[in-house]
Amino acid sequence: MPVHPGSDETDATSAFGFDAYAPPQIARRVEETGVAKIAQPFRQTFMLGILAGAFIAFGAMFYTLVLTGSTLGFGPSKFVGGIAFSLGLILVVVGGAELFTGNNLIVMAWADRKIRLKQLLWNWAVVYVGNLTGALGTAILIVFSGIFDLSDGAVGETAIGIAASKLELTLVEAFVRGILCNVLVCLAVWLCFAARSVTGKIFAILLPISAFVGLGFEHSVANMYVIPVAMMAGGIDWQISGFLGNLVIVTAGNIVGGGGFVALVYWVIYHTNPGVCGD
Repeated sequence: MPVHPGSDETDATSAFGFDAYAPPQIARRVEETGVAKIAQPFRQTFMLGILAGAFIAFGAMFYTLVLTGSTLGFGPSKFVGGIAFSLGLILVVVGGAELFTGNNLIVMAWADRKIRLKQLLWNWAVVYVGNLTGALGTAILIVFSGIFDLSDGAVGETAIGIAASKLELTLVEAFVRGILCNVLVCLAVWLCFAARSVTGKIFAILLPISAFVGLGFEHSVANMYVIPVAMMAGGIDWQISGFLGNLVIVTAGNIVGGGGFVALVYWVIYHTNPGVCGD
């Protein structure tokens, strides 16, 4: 790709020594994308939300399979499993979908007064319900697919163990793990805005996502699949209140982590002149 003097490409290349967007450019691209997401029609946003819920469920299922029977040891097994889980966000970013946790970055556009608060909340609500629909639909398909019977039922046992561990978390643990999770998820998305190629986006995703998964942090959309699928498989008792309680707390943590600790922090650093929208 040719680089012209005085262009944004020149600024990025000279400042960082490689072909990537510089952080101020990333901030501008994140805001512009946030405004574009708000402008999408309902049907498109909702259906893309369904896809994202299914994509994250695929990543969680792959993680479950990879973790089953691993003899690598605790840390290495978690790391490899995290790489497998990265499939979900890769599909979202490269394939195109609307993920609630990633859309927490739209807070930057709101903070810069380029969108209204009610527009932000409406987008989150539509995408969240879409993600839940996609995750639950995928869980139903997985249960009927017989995948949990692989390795003499060991895959199902792993899935049940993962879900049970999430339901055992205290409120504080679930909330803080939700914060830490979406800091890493939104940083992965942020890094994707720096990349100019599909390969660059994939590599930008791998380490942050494998880190959050390996460390046991809590992702609300992943939990929309992980907990219900174990209940549907009959491995743990139906605990709707426990599932919803986990989802509410983890979602709140995700908003604080992505919207507060990433989007607002970068807005304070790189914010431009306020737009025309009020709160």
